[in-house]
Amino acid sequence: MQIIYGIHAVMEAMRHGSGAIKELIVAAGRGGASIQNILALASQKAIPVVIKDRIYLNDMAGCKRHQGIVALCEAYAYAGVDDVIDNRPTLNNSLVLVLNGVTDPQNLGALIRTAHCLGVNGIIIPENRAAAVTAAVVKASAGAAHRTPVAQVVNLARTIEYLQERGFWIYGADAGGDTDIEKFDDNGPVALVMGSEGKGLSPLVRKKCDFLLCIPMVGVVGSLNVSVAAGIILYEILKKQGRRK
Repeated sequence: MQIIYGIHAVMEAMRHGSGAIKELIVAAGRGGASIQNILALASQKAIPVVIKDRIYLNDMAGCKRHQGIVALCEAYAYAGVDDVIDNRPTLNNSLVLVLNGVTDPQNLGALIRTAHCLGVNGIIIPENRAAAVTAAVVKASAGAAHRTPVAQVVNLARTIEYLQERGFWIYGADAGGDTDIEKFDDNGPVALVMGSEGKGLSPLVRKKCDFLLCIPMVGVVGSLNVSVAAGIILYEILKKQGRRK
C-alpha cells in the first residue's frame, strides 16, 4: 500500500491514478471547495472517508504538508519501457526523459511535473541508487505522476542501448558538453538523459550518449538544479518539435 497526500496529488490519483484508492483520511475541520470536490468524487466512487485530527495525518504522511487530506491506495504501478516509448501525448516525435541517479524526491517530482507539461512520453529511472515514486514525489509532481508513465529499470545503460535500437538519439545533459541546446538537431525520437544532483552523468551512461548538450550560462555558479536544467532543455525541444507539426 502507498500513502498519497496533498490536494492536487489526491485529486489526480482519484481521476487518473495507477492504483485504486482504498480510503481517504481528512483532517477534522478541513473545508474549502477543493476538499468538497474530492469528497464528492469519493462519494461517486464509493471510497470510504475517515475524519481524523491533524496529528494523525502528520503521522500518516510523515510531514505537515498534507493540506488536510491523505489517501491510502495501492502501490504505484510502474510502466514498462515500451509503454513509455509508445505513449505519445502531444509532440510530433517521441521524447523520453531518462534520469541517471536523481536521488531527491522533490527533484524527481518536479521533473515528472515538468515532463508532463512539456509533452514528454514518459520517464525512465533506475531501480537502485535513485529516488522512487513515493508520496513525496507524487505531491511534488502536483499529481503529474498519475498522468505521465514512469518506468523503473534494473540496468540503465542497457535500457539506453534498447532506446537506440528503437531509433532514439540519446542526448546527455552535461556542463562540459560540446552541443549547444539552441543549435542541436533533434530530428527524430529523442531521449534526454539528466544526471544526478551532485555528480551529473555517470561515466558509463555518458559514454552511451550520442551527444552531450550544454546550457550556455553567464553566472559564476557552475551548474543548474537538475529539474531547472531539464525544463530549459525540454522547452527547447518542445519549440523545435512543435514547429515540425
